[in-house]
Amino acid sequence: MLSLPPAVPIAQRLLAWYDRHHRDLPWRVSPPMAKSGIVARPYDVWLSEVMLQQTTVQAVKPYFEKFLRLWPDVTDLAKADTEEVMKAWAGLGYYARARNLKKCAEAVAERHGGIFPDTEEGLKTLPGIGDYTAAAIAAIAFGRRSAVLDGNIERVFSRLFMVETPLPAAKPELRALVGEATPYDRPGDFAQGLMDLGATICTPKRPACALCPLNEDCLALKEADPESFPRKAAKKEKPVRVGAAFVAIRPDGAVFLQKRGDTGLLGGMTEVPGTEWTARIDGDTTMAGRPFDADWQACGAIVHVFTHFELRLSVYRANLAARDEPQGFKTGNGWWEHPETLKDQALPTVMKKAIAQAIPDAFRQTPKSRSMPR
Repeated sequence: MLSLPPAVPIAQRLLAWYDRHHRDLPWRVSPPMAKSGIVARPYDVWLSEVMLQQTTVQAVKPYFEKFLRLWPDVTDLAKADTEEVMKAWAGLGYYARARNLKKCAEAVAERHGGIFPDTEEGLKTLPGIGDYTAAAIAAIAFGRRSAVLDGNIERVFSRLFMVETPLPAAKPELRALVGEATPYDRPGDFAQGLMDLGATICTPKRPACALCPLNEDCLALKEADPESFPRKAAKKEKPVRVGAAFVAIRPDGAVFLQKRGDTGLLGGMTEVPGTEWTARIDGDTTMAGRPFDADWQACGAIVHVFTHFELRLSVYRANLAARDEPQGFKTGNGWWEHPETLKDQALPTVMKKAIAQAIPDAFRQTPKSRSMPR
């Protein structure tokens, strides 16, 4: 492993840059506020970090603000109905995070009196909190000198020290480098500064190296091509799985929905009936898997890419002739959802795609009625 330049100059330059160029984010305490003694709420840091896993800042902002409106602190979230939490999360993806979010809130409320542990070790005892999230909360909310390592920071440090080990094998090496560089003073701002640097300057493609406050120390800039770092192991081709989805529509426009089991992929989420596909097993793509007898019509297919596989669903639509539920349902946990409330259900993106394939205007915003002039 390459020797690390003195940590203090790196931290000083990075923090000076962060003080001037930090992003204003709804979960963040800005440097001027932090210097005046205001600290970030552990709840805000935890909630945002869980949401930001594999999701962009712009996508997370409205979800974060919605959660704070609905559940202002961790004890409120602990008391919330799980179904309501899943509805509020719908669209963020990786739904196991939402289930763990609820379990973690309950654990903080029940085991810790509504107060988050203030060490990495204590935080990692909570459901859904791993090495990265624990380090981020410890550094940002509690001022601990923790080595925070997310994708942006991995990219910055792999270029800064020209780390040849490909990811993910390079993580221990990178974590050690970040840990050594982290200052005792303002470790949270140092971590957030690195995140901002990776998001705005040290980007995956065409990094703005001339503007980087650490360009004097960057070995990749001096000796190689920064864009070639971090090194990555060859990606395995994602397997393709298939299945079918069935969208049943009553004459009043209501769509038949049901709830998935609490465990497994998309556990606890809402869906339209379909065949039983998984990340490892194909489902039937024909009308043999229909939930009840009706005049089902093929209306195309949709593709959705999960982390470990690609899913292709054949979509079928049935326009029912009467409001009475047809005989022969294969599930007992279904209900009819009216079109005006369809968007409020805990539908994962793949199910929204299937419904939109059958009903193209299902999720279009209805125009607001205009009031008469006074």
